[in-house]
Amino acid sequence: MRRLVTAALAALSLAGCTSISLGPPQSADVWLTTADETQKLTQQPAVEPQGPATGGESLIVDTSERFQRMHGFGAAITDGSAQLISGLPEDQRKALMMELFGRGPNGLGLSFTRLTVGASDFSPDHYSYDDTPDNSPDPELRHFSIDYARRFVLPRTREALAINPDLKVMISPWSAPAWMKTSKSLIKGQLAPEHYPAFANYLARVVEEFGREGVRVSMLTIQNEPDFEPADYPGMRVNSPDRAIIIGRHVGPVFRARGLKTQILDYDHNWDNPEMPWTVLSDPVARKYVSGVAWHCYEGDVPAQSQVHDAFPDKDVWFTECSGGEWQPKFGETLGWMTSKLIIGGANNWSRGTLLWNLALDPAHGPHKGGCGDCRGVVTIDPATGAVTRNVEYYVLGHASRFVLPGAYRVAAASKDDSVEAAAFLNTDGSRVVILHRKSGDGPTTLVLDGQRYTVTLPGGAVATLRWSAPSGAK
Repeated sequence: MRRLVTAALAALSLAGCTSISLGPPQSADVWLTTADETQKLTQQPAVEPQGPATGGESLIVDTSERFQRMHGFGAAITDGSAQLISGLPEDQRKALMMELFGRGPNGLGLSFTRLTVGASDFSPDHYSYDDTPDNSPDPELRHFSIDYARRFVLPRTREALAINPDLKVMISPWSAPAWMKTSKSLIKGQLAPEHYPAFANYLARVVEEFGREGVRVSMLTIQNEPDFEPADYPGMRVNSPDRAIIIGRHVGPVFRARGLKTQILDYDHNWDNPEMPWTVLSDPVARKYVSGVAWHCYEGDVPAQSQVHDAFPDKDVWFTECSGGEWQPKFGETLGWMTSKLIIGGANNWSRGTLLWNLALDPAHGPHKGGCGDCRGVVTIDPATGAVTRNVEYYVLGHASRFVLPGAYRVAAASKDDSVEAAAFLNTDGSRVVILHRKSGDGPTTLVLDGQRYTVTLPGGAVATLRWSAPSGAK
C-alpha cells in the first residue's frame, strides 16, 4: 500500500514541476559541522564530479522521484524568546533578526515559526487572551484582548516577516481561558463541553486579531500536547474523540463561516501515540476540516509520521516541537540526534517543515514560569551583557534552512551504508541539496546524483550539506 501511495504522489509531483532545469553535472559546494565543534557550518572545498555511476556507490539520489513539497525550518517565538530579543540594543537586535531570518550569505533563512495562544511555560506570567474577574463566564468574549502579544511577540514576528516574507506562522494554545475549563484554572483540567462554541470563537478571534496586527496565521492546532496536564504551567487535556468533536462541529465550521483560510492541524504531540491523530482523522466530519498532523519528539520515534500519513495520504505532516537541553549537554550527541530524527528523519517521513522549541533563552534557561528548567534555545542571549551564543540547535537548523528553500521537493535518497543517512531535495530554481549524517566511523561516502558520481569524506558524527547550484539560466 505504501509503495502505491508513494508512486502516486511521485507521479503527481512530477506532473507539477517538469519545467525545473537541472543542467549538466557540476561541482557541489559543501558545508560541514563536526561533532568535536572544530567545524560549525563551515564551507569546505567543493566536491567535483567523477564521471558516471559505476553501480557500487553507497548513496543514490534520484531527483526524478519526488515526494512532498517542503516549506521550511525554524523555531518558536515564545514570550520569553521575544522578550529577550526585544531587550537587545536596536542595532544588535536587527542584526540578529537578519541573521536568523534573512537569506544573505550568513543568514539561516528560517521560514517557519510557532506562536503561543496565551501563556506557555516560557512566559513570564500565566495568562490567556480572555481572563475574567473571578473566572466568570464570558461566552461573548467581552474581555478578549491580545495586548500581551502586542508587547513583544507580534513586533518581533512582524520584523521576521519583513525580513523573510516566506515565513509561515502557526499558533497553538497551551490552555483555554480558565473559565472555559473544568478546573477553572489555566493549570490542568479539560475544556467544558458547554464552552466548545466559545472556544471556537476564541481561536477565530486570535487569528483575526493577529491578522490585523500584520501577522497572518497559516496554521493552528487547537491544543498543545493534548494528552498532558502539566502541574505548574498552563495545559489542558483534550482526548482524541473530543478533539474530533471540537474541530468537526465547532472550530472548523466557525472558521469556514468567518472566511478564515487558516489550516487546522491535529494532535501537536509525541510520536508514541499515532493512534490519537488516527482517531481524529477517522472521524468523517472532523477529517474534512483537518489539513494535516503536527508531531513532537519527546516520546516514540519518527516513523510514526509515516504510519499516519500512509493511512491518510491527503493530509500534510508537520513537525512542530522539539527542545534541546542540558539533559543532553554534549554538542555532538545533540547534533547527531536532531539531524537524524528531525531534519533527515522528519523529511523522509513526510514532514513539510520542522520547528524547534524556543528561538532564544537566557543563560538560566528562561524566562519561564514552571515547566522546563533546563531547556536550551536555538541561541542563548545574556540580558546582562547582550552576548549571543549560537547553540548546537542553530547549526542543526542551518544545515537545512539555508539551503532547502520553500517549495522544494524532497526527492529519493537511498543509502546502502548503515553508517550514513541522508535526505535530498530539489529546489524550484533547479539547485539540488543533500544533507548527510555520518553516524559512525570516519571515511568516504560515494554518492550518485542523477547518474553522476561524487565522493565526500566525513568524520564520524559529522553533518554535511552539499549543494549543487541552479543551472545558469534556469527558471
